[in-house]
Amino acid sequence: MSRKLKNSELDRLTNDAYKNAKKTPLVIILDNIRSLNNIGSVFRTSDAFLVEKIYLCGITATPPHKDIHKTALGATDSVDWEYQKDTLTLVEELKRKGVEIVSIEQAENATMLDEFVPRTNTKYALVFGNEVKGVDQAVVSASNHIIEIPQFGTKHSLNISVSTGIVVWDLFSKMK
Repeated sequence: MSRKLKNSELDRLTNDAYKNAKKTPLVIILDNIRSLNNIGSVFRTSDAFLVEKIYLCGITATPPHKDIHKTALGATDSVDWEYQKDTLTLVEELKRKGVEIVSIEQAENATMLDEFVPRTNTKYALVFGNEVKGVDQAVVSASNHIIEIPQFGTKHSLNISVSTGIVVWDLFSKMK
């Protein structure tokens, strides 16, 4: 029989150690996310997989906020973040710096997540879009890659926080 571990047995990093840890070459761009709980969940996932930074764009709320904090569980203190008004302007700036832009979207010619192979020594910015409208078309058009999460049921999409968890875990696994 297995015993559940106590939090004190998990050997987690302190915030200072996290800040100094080698990060996964991933940044996340949240394009006009409405839900504060989704934003907090993305922070928590980003902390778990050592994401470099989160960009909060457009109407996406920023910390500190009690509803973000509720789901982030302190990850807003460990993960670097920055607010940018315009997602497309940010995407163009990151591309000039050599970052590969990846929109997570259902689109023509999208690569299925299980078929996407990240290149070594490459930083990726993952763009996750609005809960209703998805990633803005101009941002999709400016992306280097479009990744779709394969789905086999009757629904057309996944929650933004679930999508983030799936994609970040998949790329983290492939990059290790």
